[in-house]
Amino acid sequence: MFTNNQRQEERTGKTGTPRLQYLQELVSQFQNATDEHTKERIVANLANFSYDPYNYTILRQLNVLELFIDCITEPNEKLVEFGIGGICNACAEPKNAATIVEADGIPLIIKCLSSPVRNTVNYALGALYYICDYNRATREMILRAEVLDLIERYAAAETVCVSFSNLAKAFLDKHAHAIT
Repeated sequence: MFTNNQRQEERTGKTGTPRLQYLQELVSQFQNATDEHTKERIVANLANFSYDPYNYTILRQLNVLELFIDCITEPNEKLVEFGIGGICNACAEPKNAATIVEADGIPLIIKCLSSPVRNTVNYALGALYYICDYNRATREMILRAEVLDLIERYAAAETVCVSFSNLAKAFLDKHAHAIT
C-alpha cells in the first residue's frame, strides 16, 4: 500500500523512527556490513521500500538507486536480484529513471537479462519496460538488435516460464512492435 504523510504518521506514532532516518540507518548498515547475508537482507529491505512513491525523494537523497546499481555489478546473485528488484520497483518514476540512466545503469540492467536467476530476469524485463521511454538515447540503447533478440526469445519461451513470456510480450508490444 502506498504511503502518504498522514498514514506514515499513524504508522510510526509519536516515538517511531522517521522514514528518512530509518532508511539512512539501513544504508549505513549496508555500507558497514562485511557479511554477505547481512548485505542481502538490507538490500532486500531497501528494495521493498522502493515501490512506494512516498519514499522516492528519500531514496534519491540517500543515493539508494546508485546502491542498487552497484549491487547488480556484484558476483553475489542475491545482491544482483535484490538490486535489480529495487531498480524495477522505482524506475517508473521519471526522476528515478533519470538517476538510473545517468548512473549508466542501462547496460547493467540489460546484462541482468542473461542471469540464471528467474527473478533477476523478470525484474530486468520490468525495468527496461519502464525505462525504455525515458529518452531517445535510452530507447536506442535498449532497442538494439541483440537486446530485442533476447527479449523475443523470452517472449517465445511460454512453456519454460510464463512470466518471462508475458513481460517480454508486453515489452515488445509497447516498444518494438510500435516502431515497425
